[in-house]
Amino acid sequence: MMAALERHTGAGRLTLDEFTQRVGLAADATTLDELSAVVSDLPADDQHRRDFLILLLVAVVTLALLAGFLVLR
Repeated sequence: MMAALERHTGAGRLTLDEFTQRVGLAADATTLDELSAVVSDLPADDQHRRDFLILLLVAVVTLALLAGFLVLR
C-alpha cells in the first residue's frame, strides 16, 4: 500500500500532505475495506497489468518456439 502511495505521489496525483495523511490512514486501518478506501479514488496501478502482459508475452513466445522446434523435428 505504501509503495502504491509513493508511486501516485511521484506521478503527481498526490501532494506530500495528502501522501502523509493517507499513510497515516493506511497505518491505522483495521480492515481491508478501510485500507482499500485509502486509494479508492486513485487510478488503478498499471504496474501489475504491465508485469502480467510481459509474462504472457514471454509464455507465448516460448510456446511458439517450442512448437516450431517440434515441427522441425
